[in-house]
Amino acid sequence: RYQPTWGSLDARPLPAWFDEAKFGVFIHWGVFSVPSFGSEWFWWYWQKEKREPYVKFMDINYPPGFSYEDFGPLFTAEFFDANQWADILKASGAKYVVLTSKHHEGFTLWGSKYSWNWNAVDVGPKRDLVAELATSIRNKTDLHFGLYHSLFEWFNPLFLEDATNAFKTRKFPTSKSLPELYEIVTKYQPEIIWSDGDGNAPDTYWNSTGFLAWLYNDSPVRDTVVTNDRWGAGSICTHGGFYTCSDRYNPGHLLPRKWENCMTIDRRSWGYRRDARLRDYLAIEDLVKQLAETVSCGGNLLMNIGPTHDGRIAVVFEERLRQVGAWLKVNGEAIYGTRPWRAQNDTVTPGVWYTLSPKEGKVNAIFLNWPVSGILELSEPRAKLGETQVKLAGYKELLKWVALGEKGMVIALPQLTPQQLPCQWGWTLQLTDVY
Repeated sequence: RYQPTWGSLDARPLPAWFDEAKFGVFIHWGVFSVPSFGSEWFWWYWQKEKREPYVKFMDINYPPGFSYEDFGPLFTAEFFDANQWADILKASGAKYVVLTSKHHEGFTLWGSKYSWNWNAVDVGPKRDLVAELATSIRNKTDLHFGLYHSLFEWFNPLFLEDATNAFKTRKFPTSKSLPELYEIVTKYQPEIIWSDGDGNAPDTYWNSTGFLAWLYNDSPVRDTVVTNDRWGAGSICTHGGFYTCSDRYNPGHLLPRKWENCMTIDRRSWGYRRDARLRDYLAIEDLVKQLAETVSCGGNLLMNIGPTHDGRIAVVFEERLRQVGAWLKVNGEAIYGTRPWRAQNDTVTPGVWYTLSPKEGKVNAIFLNWPVSGILELSEPRAKLGETQVKLAGYKELLKWVALGEKGMVIALPQLTPQQLPCQWGWTLQLTDVY
């Protein structure tokens, strides 16, 4: 049994499915999706920091005295179709999904008995959005279902009182945060608990180790659940299950512990923004590059979308997800279930990232730029005449190659028209019997 100490909890082996999965989709949805302006931190930027664009936006568009709570009934979700979301998520090639069950605004997407009149069953949609998505994901896909949960809440009076007392009192975690965590685990049995928002309070204030010991020992998901590293001030990148270290974390080299790169398709926000421009969205080429870099360095990629207040996945997000899925249909063997190879990227040719498929003993070289010459030079693999074989994923014939002395090889790519290419944005060479 795990003890409620970091020494004991950190020693728990990460359930194998998480490392095998490699790719998940993050969904930031909540009352912030109503103003859908600037950022999901709308309430904080408007009321606390009083940033000019946010204050101006409210002055021009809403009556005097309009409060953030007044956005609650406008969070309507009338177009939310959990089965449709499940179909899009399945088509993306993702192996897990993480939904914001509650962000820093404190509004819960399920009918929490600890969030009276500030939840999706009492206010707005009048529906249990967490339950609907969990059911559809489990009925229609093989994705693992996960939930994000914010420990703190910006303007909760109990949290503010504890903060004033330098966290010597613990009214907020005992009456709100912890009961919610136990509630979502027992009710929805998520296989990921993605914690966030420590409010600058230590893990002892949150009783994170006590909760995690229960989660790993006695909860209904004790054998399969994975957790991240955001369990109190100072725990990030130090304690917990897999490490996130920071938002959009992409170290570019191998780390000793399993990690995840959580990032957004909209470069500037996690929630939906009506004021976004096309240039704010990462292109599919950017996303394939992030996926290849992240997986080759031993990480998972958690790619975020923000649905609208009425429950739609905007067409631009749907297109990106389906594009990643199309790419993975061809190149998935270089991603799913792989391990980092002895080299992560090529030292001679930029934009080449390596992974290892341990079962087949194949080295995968994902290259992001198709060379004009039709010749690709790889400095890392050691090839053997008569043994090494080179294949292009999605293309039938074997490719011709020449070894470069002790180490390295030159590969002749097939001459293909754009229509004949197996995919359009990044390709995989499968190398067997290289060292």
